[in-house]
Formats: sequence, structure tokens, C-alpha cells
Amino acid sequence: MDKVGWSFKSFRTLLVVGSITFPILLTFTLIHQNSVFDLVQGFPVLAGRTQNATAIVSKQGIQNATITNVLQQGLQIGGEKDQNIRESAVDKMLGDKNQNATPGILEERAQTQTISGPKNHSFEDGNNVLSLSTTTVANDKLLDGLLVSTFDEASCLSRYQSYLYRKASPHKPSKYLISKLRNYEHLHRSCGPYTKSYNKIMTKGANFSKNDASTKCKYLVWTASNGLGNRMVTLAAAFLYAILTDRVLLVRFGADMFGLFCKPFPDSSWLLPRNFPYWKDQKRIETYENLLKNNKANSSQELLPPFLILNLQHTHDGHNNFFHCDRSHDLLQKIPVLILWSDQYFVPSLFMIPSFRQDLSKMFPEKDTVFHHLGRYLFHPSNEAWELIRKFYEAHLAKANDRIGLQIRVFNTHRAPHETIINEIIACTLQHKLLPELDMQNSATSPLEKQTSKAVLVASLYSEYGDKLRTMYRTNTTVTREVIRIYQPSHEERQKSNSDMHNIKAWTEIYLLSLCDALVTSPKSTFGYVAHSLGGLKPWILQRPYGETVPDPPCQRAKSMEPCFHYPPKFNCRANSTVDFTSLFHHMKHCEDVSSGLRLVNAND
Repeated sequence: MDKVGWSFKSFRTLLVVGSITFPILLTFTLIHQNSVFDLVQGFPVLAGRTQNATAIVSKQGIQNATITNVLQQGLQIGGEKDQNIRESAVDKMLGDKNQNATPGILEERAQTQTISGPKNHSFEDGNNVLSLSTTTVANDKLLDGLLVSTFDEASCLSRYQSYLYRKASPHKPSKYLISKLRNYEHLHRSCGPYTKSYNKIMTKGANFSKNDASTKCKYLVWTASNGLGNRMVTLAAAFLYAILTDRVLLVRFGADMFGLFCKPFPDSSWLLPRNFPYWKDQKRIETYENLLKNNKANSSQELLPPFLILNLQHTHDGHNNFFHCDRSHDLLQKIPVLILWSDQYFVPSLFMIPSFRQDLSKMFPEKDTVFHHLGRYLFHPSNEAWELIRKFYEAHLAKANDRIGLQIRVFNTHRAPHETIINEIIACTLQHKLLPELDMQNSATSPLEKQTSKAVLVASLYSEYGDKLRTMYRTNTTVTREVIRIYQPSHEERQKSNSDMHNIKAWTEIYLLSLCDALVTSPKSTFGYVAHSLGGLKPWILQRPYGETVPDPPCQRAKSMEPCFHYPPKFNCRANSTVDFTSLFHHMKHCEDVSSGLRLVNAND
């Protein structure tokens, strides 16, 4: 009994001691774990060095190395084998990891962005060796699912390298949009140029018979009109219309367009073959306008033409004002081949059509991201254009703390002199703190207290703007002591829409503008629309000046990233009367730069 009593007392003592020590041990463990977490979080600069790690290059021994060199050495993020290749190649380029090598252009840029946190970083077995998260890099590289990985990378370097040069977009494509893109790619492969279905319809011309109309494939042929900006906004709108109507988009490029873009669709071309029967002569094709005028709209499919011209250009009005009506699309769906003439961003019209609204709402929950997503999917600079973009960016923009884009389009130099416009630009950039004011009390030789810099990219046909700003900031110190550098890639003096070299310069500058952190753009300029929409930016839009008076305010912030539809319809299909569509659709507003135009906006903004 004594032993039993002693055992019971011992057990009770252990139980009391355990109940006291267990919470203490648990608390100590949690504190220790938190201290380790805090230690890791305390190295934002170290973590920041991983951003854009695939593009890190060293100036020691390989000063001219570029992203292209890295990719060509097999630096693919993937399995263990690819990872080893990547690490060994980077080690070879950088030398000893423990030496203080001078960082390359894009590594320095990554260090300047550590405030917002690195894209991806992880610690490897406690050795402080940082590596990119394969999954996150793949998402960035494929733009969160917009793109597919089946293309040959060498054929279009920009497709898989562009993410290294721009910040990841906060606007993610919806899963429904991604599924629609994959479905479209399958349709394009099945019905694209030289397929059985294509040959059955597109090469017959006048010999097309009603029996051929039973094919599952229908086509939308895009034709070029006006300058490059107009062409790109209409091409994006045409692509969306093709997706909504299950048509294959084919583009009729002239010699001035062939060298601009990579092909956007896998395993199939989007170029209209030259054996298209109406390549040179479209006068024999009936127009949608004549179809309505001649009361053929209610005719049976047997009497409808196989080819039809759909004219949506801004100079054309009349019956094409009914394009946004459902009954128009009941008719157009019966036509196998539509040939589109347009210089307008007619996407808002598609949102007006009842039969399209549900699809569009699911594809674009954020209404002002239509061009942002479709533009990044469609428009990848060709290797020739990408080389120009990459070299200019790395030489002039990569090291800057901030990049400001100024897009200056002057439609009439007699309406407002260059001096008025430059004063308006200065007023806008100073008022909204995009550029610092000048310090008139100290000369330009005063020592700089800060080493931060801003790069200003000027895109204009005229050299006066870049020269004026460059002189102003070169000969004066700024009150913030920031270094301001002005770059203007070209000044063609006049627009040459049908010149291949002019267009490749224009495309290069559009893309460079889209890589900037903030933009100031000219009113009613599709060039500026494409740049800010690709970049996911809401620009400051200059007011249109008259005479020598600078407008007050000089500029205003855009409500949306979307391009403006300059000449929208005004006809209410149901009420048979004119209407202001902003009163019917809360996600449409009048444009800041074109009072009668329409722009898609987010209803909650």
C-alpha cells in the first residue's frame, strides 16, 4: 500500500509539473519560430535581387550580355535538368557567387523595385541561395494564361521575354476568357489558310455555291485603314468580334505591316493568302449597306451573297449605324465571309448587342481591360522590332528609378504653335508631380544630394519637344535634385502610314511607351491609346490647345485604360430613336478627349 501511495503521489507531482512546463515550452517554440520568420522578412533588398533573375548579367567580362544570350544558353525554368543548366550558365556569367560583382542592367532595376516586394523568392536549404519560383515565373511568362507555351521561342523572342521588361499586370484574365482563347485557337487550326474548309470557301469566289455554305467555318477578313494606331485598335476589335461569332480572323497585310508582329495563333497563320479571289478587286463584292437598302435583309440564305463588305469606317454613316442591333447580326451570321473596313475601336458597340452581353461580361469582369488583355495576346513585336525595343530600353530606360512617357501628336500645327504645346506639357507634368520643378537659385553644376533619376521618353513626329525638354533639364538643377534625362528615339516630321520603316519605328515607340510607369498622351490619338492600354495605364490626356493659350487644366486623368470609340452609334434599336448610350449602360462614359465618343469603364471606379 505504501508503494501504491508513493506511486500515486509521484504521478500527481509529474502531472502538476507537466501542466506548468508544457505551456512554457509551447510559448517558447512559437516565439522561436516567429523570430526566424522576422529574420527572413528583414532582408527585402536581398530578396529583391531575385526579381528578373533569368535576366541578370554581369559587367565583369560580359558587359554586352543580354537576355537573348541567357535564353540561347538554355536558361529555361523547368525540371531539375533545366535548373542545373540555368544555374551553371548564370554562375559562369557572374563568376564566383561570393564576389561583389557589378550588377547588370536588369538586376539593378530589380533592386530599385524592392519597395513593392520581389516577384518571386525562396530560400534554399538555409544557404541564402535565392531561386525563382517556377510556377510564378511560368505565370508571368505566359501572362497568367493568356499565352500558350507551344510556340518556338526563337521565332518570336518577345512573346516569352516581354515579362522581363514590364511589371506584372494587376489585371488578371478571367478563366472564361482564357477558355474562349483556347477554343478560338482550335477553330483557327481547323479552318485556317489552306485547310480543307478554307479551300472549299475562300478560293472559289464567284463559283461559290449554296452547298458550300453548310461548312462550319466562317471568316472575318480584316483590311488596313489609316495609321498604325487605328489599325491596331480595329484589329483588336475585329478579333473580339471573331471570337463572339465563331469566325476565323484573317488579316490582309501590305508590305508595310509584314515586319511588325509575330503570328499570334499556334500552328496556323493569320495572314490572308494572296490567292484569295478578291485580293485586288473588291468592287464586285456586295456591301452590307446595299443589302439593307435593297431590302434583302429578310431574304433566305440562298439569296444572300457568300462575301459581304462591312464598312465601319468613321467617314461612313447611314445604314451601318445599325451594326449594334441584334437583327443586324442575325443577318450577318448567315454570311460565310465578312470583309471588314474600319478605322474605329468599335468594341463598345459589341457590348450594346443583347446576344453578346453575357459572353462579354464573363470574359471581361473588369470592363476596361478588353484591349489590355487582347492586345497583349495579339501583338508581339517581331524579332526585328524586339531587337530595337530591347536595345533602346537597356541603353536608356532600364536604370532609371521612374520612366515617364510623353506621346505628342499634333494634328494641326497652325491651330497651336509648338511653344504652346510644350508649355502645356510642362504645366501638366509639374502639376501632377510627374516631373520636378526647376531650382532657379542653383546652377546645374550644384552637387546632387540624391542619385535618383527619371527617364523621359518623348514620342513625337517633331524634334522640338525632345530638344526643348532636354535643354531645360540639362541647364538647370531640379528642386528635388533628381537627374532628369530626355530621350526621343525618332522624329519623322510627318506621318508615313504606308512605309514599312516608319511603321516599325512607330511600333517600337508604342511598345516603349507601354513600358513606362506613367504616361501623358495627346487627345484623340490612337497611337497613345494602344500604348497606355498595352501598359495597363490610365494616362494624363492633354487638353486640345487653341492659339497661344495653355488650357486650364492642361490635362486630365483618363477614367479607363480602354481606347475611345470616336464615332459610336446614336440609334436606339428598340425605341427607333436616337439615344445617349451612357444613360443605358453604366459601364460606358464619354471620352475625356472626344466628348461624343464612348469608352468602357469599370462601373465601380
